[in-house]
Amino acid sequence: MGESVGTLLELDVTGIAHGGISVARHEGRVVFVSDAIPGERVAARVTEDRKKSFWRAETVSVEQPSEHRVEHVWSEAALERDPAVRAGGAEFGHIALAHQRTLKHDVLVDSFARFARTDLAEVLGSDVVVEAAPGDDEANGLGWRTRIRLHVDEDGTPGPFAARSHTVVPVASLPLASAVVQESAPLGRGSMPGASVIDVLAPSGSEGARLVVDTQSPTVVTETVGERSFAVDDNGFWQVHRAAPAVLTAAVRDLVDRDRLDPEGQHLDLYGGVGLLAAALGDMVGPKARLTSVESAPRATEHAQENLAEWIGARAETGRVDRWLQRTVDTASQQERGRLRAGTVVLDPPRSGAGREVVVQIAALQPAQVVYVACDPVALARDVATFADLGYRLEALRAFDLFPHTHHLEAVARLVPVA
Repeated sequence: MGESVGTLLELDVTGIAHGGISVARHEGRVVFVSDAIPGERVAARVTEDRKKSFWRAETVSVEQPSEHRVEHVWSEAALERDPAVRAGGAEFGHIALAHQRTLKHDVLVDSFARFARTDLAEVLGSDVVVEAAPGDDEANGLGWRTRIRLHVDEDGTPGPFAARSHTVVPVASLPLASAVVQESAPLGRGSMPGASVIDVLAPSGSEGARLVVDTQSPTVVTETVGERSFAVDDNGFWQVHRAAPAVLTAAVRDLVDRDRLDPEGQHLDLYGGVGLLAAALGDMVGPKARLTSVESAPRATEHAQENLAEWIGARAETGRVDRWLQRTVDTASQQERGRLRAGTVVLDPPRSGAGREVVVQIAALQPAQVVYVACDPVALARDVATFADLGYRLEALRAFDLFPHTHHLEAVARLVPVA
């Protein structure tokens, strides 16, 4: 620990960085400050000074507040609490909801400028807007989480981790969670002795909530999106925001260029989970769609096969996306290559992005278009830059605020061949 840790600084906050942290400068050095808003003057305590180029600090008090500062939506994460016991997971909860989206827009635009050398407004012909999910403005961005994870301390008390730590914070409320999840969460001192992790979830296809404790065996639950039902394990991946599955289904349908969508093509859904986006694509192609979903989790693949059963030509395959693609690139027949060239690729990779290897393999298949669903703007921008080097340009982009009161956002991009 350096000699500056613990020092109290008065800082003028000038910008927002990827990760929900604000940016200030002190004696020429960048200081990343939590719980602040660009435009504010704050008193902040240095928490990390190991790097010469930047320090980290936590806001202790606000000397000149932003006009966008509001009372924190979660009292247990508010500035009045010592930073060591501020609940994590609502790092934008002190910012007016509309301004949160402005900051997310700024991060998205900056990510593309820095990592993809792309001016989004110039490429798209207009500024990108971070869109609200249905119902969020009316609810002030609360009650949207259908899944939460609680950690349990040595005394058996569940709670979230404190921001940027593994300290469990006991809480009495979970305002971002849906009403059913809030009511079912086993909050309270000593309520879960012997447990270490608890997932509380409220599937849309059921009345109540479920608790998944540690590594208990999975139970299949039903999630409903529009007229369609999806089987998914209670400990498997599903979108967290109650409206996210419908929003992303609609976004994929909107971003797929129908003029480039060949019903005879071989279409791919990479990192396919239980088939949510494959179904969105299948609906557009029609009942005879040739559709392959690729997912590394075997149980998710089993569910995807069942969830996609209405398409005769749909199949779900278990495998790491990079290995599956490489095998396809290496072994596809001339006829298969033709269908892949006519196909549309949808991908929804983890937060780290698809990465160079996967992007190179996708481009080698020469699909008619790529629709990329991303939960990290920097990872998306990096991958878009790689696609650009390989002859695919960004043609359309939409962004969605599917994580209110946090720094996260979702984006959906369409990439098409340059020629």
